[in-house]
Amino acid sequence: MVPELSLLLTLVLFAAGTAAGIVGALLGLGGGVFLVPFLVLALHVPMRLAVGISLTTVIATSSVVSSGRMGGSLVNLRLGMVLEVATTAGGLTGGLVAAMLSATTLQRMFGVVAVLSALAMLGRLERRNVLLDPEADPGRLGGRYYEEESGAVVTYAVKRVPLAMGVSFVAGSVSSLLGVGGGILKVPALNAWCGVPLRAAAATSAFMIGVTATAGAVIYYGRGEIVAWMAASTVLGVLAGSRAGFALAARARAKWLKLLLVAILLAVGALMLTRSR
Repeated sequence: MVPELSLLLTLVLFAAGTAAGIVGALLGLGGGVFLVPFLVLALHVPMRLAVGISLTTVIATSSVVSSGRMGGSLVNLRLGMVLEVATTAGGLTGGLVAAMLSATTLQRMFGVVAVLSALAMLGRLERRNVLLDPEADPGRLGGRYYEEESGAVVTYAVKRVPLAMGVSFVAGSVSSLLGVGGGILKVPALNAWCGVPLRAAAATSAFMIGVTATAGAVIYYGRGEIVAWMAASTVLGVLAGSRAGFALAARARAKWLKLLLVAILLAVGALMLTRSR
């Protein structure tokens, strides 16, 4: 059942979008990891409508973060375009499969994915995938950027590209199924297994999730599962929150960003698994 338009609900959606925008900009998750549970559990919005709304906010987050971080070389365009092929294919697949699954199944999938991603990040809290030698060879898909935490230009090389492609396909499917932008899988995988620093992984993920979310959003819109006024209220909040999150991310230490990511994933995963029973 679609909620009725009201000023109070519009303001609540704006506030939720702001929080989602901050989280999305900080961690490259698109904000859906926070927004979907909030819409479903707190506002009792049907799961498919929540996913449709979330996909529109993911596109907004991607636009803000990508434009802001492109100049600092944090967005790895070469890696992003390679992985986007697999991600978009997964997004189209997930959008079609979502219609065949129940809301309870989608909630349980959301919870499992969140918990597994958190566990992958726990093993990387003290590890940083950066080389302080600016002359080090980054390889074809690696990159360099200036990092305030290190106070120097850092270099990184990308490992296990086939694994990254596989995770990207699954992330694309998860994005369309659950409205989380795919960053919930890509950021932990790129950081834990593929040698990409967290900041670069988050920025590159933010660049990719907009394209992925667009593929899924078209399908949801065609089925009438995107409520225009709810999506507009939330997107406006996301635009404001994304800019605030972008400013915070530049000053935060990588370890604290990882801890924040793990805490959010575990909390959201536990909530969704508990409420889906």
